[in-house]
Amino acid sequence: MCDPVVQPEYLMTPFLKTGEYANRLSSMLLIAVAAVLCCLPSPSFAQEQSSVFSARQISQAEELRNIALSSSDAYRHVVSLTMEVGPRLAGTTGDKAAVAWALATMNKLGLQNVRAENVVVPHWERGEIAIDITMPYPQRLVATALGGSIGTPAGGIEAPILRVIDLDELEATPDTEVAGKIVFFDKRMQANKDGSDYSPVVKARRNGPAKAAAKGAIAVIIRSVGTSNARLAHTGKTKYEDGIQRIPAAAISNPDADLLAMQLAGGGTVTVKMTMSARYLEDERSANVIGEIRGTSRADEIVILAAHLDSWDLGTGAIDDATGVGVVLETLSQILRSGKKPARTIRVLLAADEEFGLFGAKTYAAKYMADLNKHVVGMESDFGPGKIWRISTLFPADRAGIGNAIHKPLESLGIEMGDNETGWGADISPFKELGMPVITLIPDGTKYFDYHHTASDTLDKVDPENLRQVVAAFVTATWLAASGDVDFGFREPEEPEEE
Repeated sequence: MCDPVVQPEYLMTPFLKTGEYANRLSSMLLIAVAAVLCCLPSPSFAQEQSSVFSARQISQAEELRNIALSSSDAYRHVVSLTMEVGPRLAGTTGDKAAVAWALATMNKLGLQNVRAENVVVPHWERGEIAIDITMPYPQRLVATALGGSIGTPAGGIEAPILRVIDLDELEATPDTEVAGKIVFFDKRMQANKDGSDYSPVVKARRNGPAKAAAKGAIAVIIRSVGTSNARLAHTGKTKYEDGIQRIPAAAISNPDADLLAMQLAGGGTVTVKMTMSARYLEDERSANVIGEIRGTSRADEIVILAAHLDSWDLGTGAIDDATGVGVVLETLSQILRSGKKPARTIRVLLAADEEFGLFGAKTYAAKYMADLNKHVVGMESDFGPGKIWRISTLFPADRAGIGNAIHKPLESLGIEMGDNETGWGADISPFKELGMPVITLIPDGTKYFDYHHTASDTLDKVDPENLRQVVAAFVTATWLAASGDVDFGFREPEEPEEE
């Protein structure tokens, strides 16, 4: 176990309920945006690839890249977090242990300004679950509660199943056909390298229970948002809507969804009984954990690297997101050990409670809104342990050449150049939406959704050699962003993305 840490301020201060807290964060962000944006630099020139970075900066980045390929060890951080702490669901003892672990680890690595900053988080308990087909052919299904779901009455609920593919089909179904039913969303996710099928499929998990309840459904079952044929159920947060009855919601494994669909294909009535004890407890204190390498000539300018410290409770959170935690910590450790001094401050943000709605990211944004224009570029690691295969950016149009220049020393790692339209980065999204430039290093996610949000999110899925390539890519891009005076500009604010 890591050394004990004195309880930081975040464990000892009063706090608001999560609903009040979220509303206050939103108000603070909106009030601050207008005042801050007027101070942002406006794009005024186009930078050519050949003139973006000096020969010395390129040489230093390549040196760091090569050292990382042979000696970086992000894997040890992943081992430590998953073994010594394990599952880290927001509000639990594991969550608090993870904050203590992060503080101790950052101090041990020699980072500067290490601190824990208060975040109020919901505390939801999964409880027990049993889902059974009761007719025509009784079967027990492998299931798990969706994050944030309510439970059933003590005796459970039993009702006929109504199968729909997605939200569009639900919307087209008359309310009279939905009322009193358990709605079964049966859209399967396909595996691909960039995970692009996740977004259209996950909508049923996020919004399906609320939309079904509005039409009179009494519960929801979804086909797991995952790509594996293993008999594992994938959890993930669902969202209820004010003024609409909350109903129980669960996911079943892909093989069990196939079984349920086959019984429904027979044309007769299929009934299912659900018994769940999921519930919310009192809100808890957690924290964003922050550490830095202070810059020299431009110390007030920040290159931010983010990952999230929390995880779901079914596995040990190895790929989501201990891998990301290990990558960003090792990136800063590599730069520290090299003795090189960046011009800009490099800040690592290990954010609280990404899984339940970005409470850590929103708290960070509210606190540092006045420093928005000092966050010159952001990066995030939160898509598993696969090798990086593409770099994409989100820069002002006349700064797109910077991305090409960053890509040049990454080519030897097998990384291709993507576009200037990246949308990735949940824990940096509040600043991204307000115009902060973003660099995205995209891992191969072909197998990621086999294990995502399941009991199989464990250390054996992480290849240490892959992580060396990932760290090499991160340290290269980070050094180029932090070592000089390249102006990344700021974009126009965008519409906030759905959580």
